[in-house]
Amino acid sequence: MESDTILHEGDIVLRRKRSAINCDSSCFWPKSRDGLVSVPVNVSTEFSVAERTWIAEAMQEFATLTCVQFINRTTETNYISVVPGKSCWSHFGKIGGMQQVGLMKTGCMSKGAIQHEMNHALGFLHEQARSDRDNYVKIMWEYIMAGEQGNFGKVNSNNLGLPYDYSSVMHYGTFDFSNTSGKATIVPIPDPSVPIGQREGLSNLDVAKINKLYSCNYCSNVLHKPNDTFSSVNYPSLYPDNSNCLWLIRIPQHQVFLQFDAFDLQPSPDCTSDYIRIYDGSSRNSSVLLDKLCGMGSLPSLVASRNVMLLEFVSDETTAATGFQASYSQVKCGSTLMGTSGVITSPDYPNRYPKNQDCFWIISAPADRKISLKMVSFELEDIDECKYDYLLIHDGSRPTSPAVGPYCGTMQIADFTSSENFVLVEFHSDVSWVFPGFMLNYTFDKTVLGYSTQAMGLHGGTPESYTKSTKGFSMHYCQEKDHKNPFPSP
Repeated sequence: MESDTILHEGDIVLRRKRSAINCDSSCFWPKSRDGLVSVPVNVSTEFSVAERTWIAEAMQEFATLTCVQFINRTTETNYISVVPGKSCWSHFGKIGGMQQVGLMKTGCMSKGAIQHEMNHALGFLHEQARSDRDNYVKIMWEYIMAGEQGNFGKVNSNNLGLPYDYSSVMHYGTFDFSNTSGKATIVPIPDPSVPIGQREGLSNLDVAKINKLYSCNYCSNVLHKPNDTFSSVNYPSLYPDNSNCLWLIRIPQHQVFLQFDAFDLQPSPDCTSDYIRIYDGSSRNSSVLLDKLCGMGSLPSLVASRNVMLLEFVSDETTAATGFQASYSQVKCGSTLMGTSGVITSPDYPNRYPKNQDCFWIISAPADRKISLKMVSFELEDIDECKYDYLLIHDGSRPTSPAVGPYCGTMQIADFTSSENFVLVEFHSDVSWVFPGFMLNYTFDKTVLGYSTQAMGLHGGTPESYTKSTKGFSMHYCQEKDHKNPFPSP
């Protein structure tokens, strides 16, 4: 297909007998009665298992955040065939019948690159081809490779009334098609330092544009900064009725660390009316870090296993609460631990730990259990006041929770038992000396805290429900069968 195909703007296959690119309702994929836009896809078996997994994960993000879902093609006449290519390319919108999307194995396997081509197939142009692009970027024609100027045209586009998006997966990069090393072909204005051309995943405005073009009634948000604060709709006023909102946190690297600054959701038995749920990944298919939770009070902090975390918020037809406010940042290592016992070690243990590390391990016990820690091995850089490399043990899940330590050198560390059901183990190393590090064991103590617990059935399973009342607030925690343990106050 590629050998005799002329690509417009580098990766768009023009339809026959069309003199200009313009997608109207005729090239949109149809919406079903259930409100979903189901796009049949066949992924070539010439891709490896790992490559097919990457493609599936990239397409899953559409289904999570929009009403567009890519489904396995069975007998559908109109469908997308994803094949290995000598470059990255796609048709523009739905053309009818089988239409191919080409993905080069050595250059198109990032999530954003895959989504870029699938977005073309949904009917989206390059961002810098928008009709209003000259208000936002300057095209440096003198630095564009000979014969490639056609990749930098603009069209009379439908911009959907949404802002220009430097962060779109549909935007070219700063140096794309440059004829001179270090010379930009696209310069953002008025601030030339603004990053453009990311391929990490759909941007917040990418999601908004898909939802608007396809009339998806979705409340979805993408948070891509290394750290930020966000809140439920209308916070600190009452949140809307009948909400179903998602926040996908996707930081550039490392692992997501999330903490709540305020939490007030309408309580209900088993949190069936209003609740939040948090996933360790980018979709509802990911493992659950925090199951249904409602009520009022403090929530525990959480560490994701990688650079993405998904928060889901649901409300019913009656609202009597203000919602939540949360903040997130990044840590270089750590995890959220929920097993009844386990081991925590410094990175690369028993080898020397790396330089410049900041790690958080959050241990979460059931509502009626304390946590006991026992140090097995410990050797960090030894310096007065432990100001370079150190270990802190927090009696709670937050960096601001009371702590013992800091510990460094070869200090003897006494056994530790928490006063609540959360512990945060914090480790820091600086940019110079490194040492063997540490290993500690944790167990859930048999001592019962002063909480009332009540077991009840839910959805035919055998979940547990925990209620805690203290210091003027109450919180209701619901754990469904096969999900992780509930979280009381940190």
